[in-house]
Amino acid sequence: MPEATQLIEASVKIDATPQTVWSVVSDLRRMGEWSPQCVKMFIRGDEVGVGTRTINLNRKGALAWPTTAKVVRFDKDRAIAWRVTENHTVWSYEITPDGDGVQLTERREAPGGQVTAVSATLTKWLLGGREDFEVELREGMAESLKRIKQAAEAAS
Repeated sequence: MPEATQLIEASVKIDATPQTVWSVVSDLRRMGEWSPQCVKMFIRGDEVGVGTRTINLNRKGALAWPTTAKVVRFDKDRAIAWRVTENHTVWSYEITPDGDGVQLTERREAPGGQVTAVSATLTKWLLGGREDFEVELREGMAESLKRIKQAAEAAS
């Protein structure tokens, strides 16, 4: 399998309770509001929990592509994670109490520093190459966290 950076992450301090932040990040139907790349997550079924499957629409400029994922972690008020079928990466949000608020960390993990060959090829030829694409992912995380912070603090 082709190489990828094993861990990409970003964090932000949010002046809100873990429960308020959780209500924002665990509502995967709202992912398009936060992420500059994931336009929409369609949830298969009514409730989100471990095993829930999603269909995701992603975009970079004029290029759009679907992915699918499965929720692999769902710890109420603490963490949610999903594994993308097509590239085997795991995306997550983790909430850590921090004084009067929380630290919210977003991660993209490529287990063993690997992605699928199909993902690596598409990234190379359509998304600007691995290094440039991973820079965009970091920038996207910062933007997502900024938007989540605004929503959670407005709801507090």
